[in-house]
Amino acid sequence: MNALDITLSLLGAAVLGVVAFRMMQLPPMLGYLVVGILVGPYGFGVVQESHVTSELAEFGVVFLMFSIGLEFSLAKLMSMRKAVFGLGMAQVLVTILASMITGWLASRWLPHYFHISWEAGFALGGALAMSSTAIVSKMLTERVELESLHGRQIISILLFQDLAVVPLLILVPALASHSPDLLQTLAFASGKAVLVLVLLLVVGQKLMRTWFSIVVKRRSQELFMLNLLLITLGAAWLTEKAGLSMALGAFVAGMLISETEYRHQVEEDIKPFRDVLLGLFFITVGMLLNVRLVIDNIWLVLLLLSLPVLLKLVLIGALARIFGNSTSVALRTGLGLAQAGEFGFVLLNQAGGLQLVDPLLLQLILASMVLSMLASPFILAKSDAIVMKFSSNEWMMQSLALTQIAARTMTTKKHVIIAGFGRSGQSLARLLAEENIDYHALDLDPDRVRDAQTAGANVSYGDAARRESLLAAGINRAAALVVTYTSTASALKVLHFVNELNPSLPVIVRSHDDVDLDKLRAAGATEVVPELMEGSLMLASHALVMLGIPLRRVVHRVQAARDARYESLRGFFHGASDVADSPESMQIRLHTVVLSERAKSLKQALASLQLEELGVDVHAVRRGKARLDHSAEILLQAGDVVVIRGTSEAVARAEQRLLK
Repeated sequence: MNALDITLSLLGAAVLGVVAFRMMQLPPMLGYLVVGILVGPYGFGVVQESHVTSELAEFGVVFLMFSIGLEFSLAKLMSMRKAVFGLGMAQVLVTILASMITGWLASRWLPHYFHISWEAGFALGGALAMSSTAIVSKMLTERVELESLHGRQIISILLFQDLAVVPLLILVPALASHSPDLLQTLAFASGKAVLVLVLLLVVGQKLMRTWFSIVVKRRSQELFMLNLLLITLGAAWLTEKAGLSMALGAFVAGMLISETEYRHQVEEDIKPFRDVLLGLFFITVGMLLNVRLVIDNIWLVLLLLSLPVLLKLVLIGALARIFGNSTSVALRTGLGLAQAGEFGFVLLNQAGGLQLVDPLLLQLILASMVLSMLASPFILAKSDAIVMKFSSNEWMMQSLALTQIAARTMTTKKHVIIAGFGRSGQSLARLLAEENIDYHALDLDPDRVRDAQTAGANVSYGDAARRESLLAAGINRAAALVVTYTSTASALKVLHFVNELNPSLPVIVRSHDDVDLDKLRAAGATEVVPELMEGSLMLASHALVMLGIPLRRVVHRVQAARDARYESLRGFFHGASDVADSPESMQIRLHTVVLSERAKSLKQALASLQLEELGVDVHAVRRGKARLDHSAEILLQAGDVVVIRGTSEAVARAEQRLLK
């Protein structure tokens, strides 16, 4: 089969597999893995393993690591250096040492089944030390846990594992051949790797924003995409030439772009490449599983599966605890990294090529590694229940966190619960505070929560997708709940618990587009607000005004579009008792008017404009960064921002009086 035949076969099988698993309400990742088992050389043999499949798989990991890099920054990486170079290094070294001891004991006690030299033990330990960056990172992203305490520990260890691949690939063949130039070779490779990383981090940081500005000024989406692919693959190529992994270079490139203002655009543009290629990666992992071999040696495979997983779980959990993490965080870190990794296959194949490991044992270990990766999504999905069972202080810690949330909301009624306190959540909180409406936010980023609490925001550390957190936040007394992040999976969990605890509570859900609109509405969302549609409405309104369409007509058209799309837009802060309110009262909204140099109202007092007779009141006046006392005597200036409140028609009339 040529490259096109292989690609089409994989894509066709992937579509069928994902559709089937979606219909069964199972993760698509499992669909990819099962498809790989079925179409691979040990299944129906539709696709044979080749350099084409391996390269497609590697590109999937490259784009995944690039996306993860966008979530980080140099400052954040520096703050994680203890976890990366402390906990990460300890995990790799201790795992290798434990594997060598285990191999020696197995050879001593079971000589008929195992004969593992110390060099082979070292090679197998290096392979065992690796965890799956692709699977774990994707699961953490889907579960909105990248910024959690255990999420940061996991990503830190994965980053060091990527760095450790380089010296391991040098050490294993050197140990096998007993090379006398081992230290010299290792020092040269390490120096080359450090030089490339410094070049990317120092020079790249200075050039990235300037170069992106040059590209963006050309106003070409095609050029922007080409530049994005060039930077991602170029950084991956540089690190590969330096002996590092391609994934590490892509991570550094993403981290550099995260410090520019183009981060969000880049994140959206790269998603299609990442998701498609990552799916192909999971298919290639499934293709490695020899089902017949597993069946013929089922007990030995289960032993080789369970022992390494348990060993890594205990070792990583113990090390995380030694490095100052709580028992629950240590357990979650161990559970997240207990499976084998894609770079482990590279090291294992190298050991096989050097004839350090018996071919049959090599195939059995390979099968057990694939099975551990297949089991990983299920382990992560059940991690909360596992931690609750084995961590004696987890209940106490969670109870303490819930108690803190409850203490903050105990006397609050008719408040708004904000799920997620990122940029959207903080903007919503400020608007609610200006309207003297109580709110309480829940967020899983401990640094953000701590800083926001210090600044006086009413926010607590907690997961809005957990029943206990919603109860502690006073869901039975709340007036509304707003999900401010765009994770559909988490939003569906929130809606499930809202329907259980307070079915009449209005819930507003933010989404990226209309893809999951019907699913969210069916789950009980009062309204779904797609970012793309709101952006298009704003673009349309500005375009119509600039084309000379009367402002009142523009407002009517935009409002009509919203009414058709959002049946209950104006009922956002109203509960079930407000159903009988008049339609006019449901149209009250805030609107900002920026006074240009040609505005009619310049140098006039607010009282002289008589905005009250139009049915609006002045909510605030801002001049620069200052908020002015909006008394009737204030004289308006160019650049002032007047925030008015009223119905849509009244706001349109008031805006005309202010500007024209």
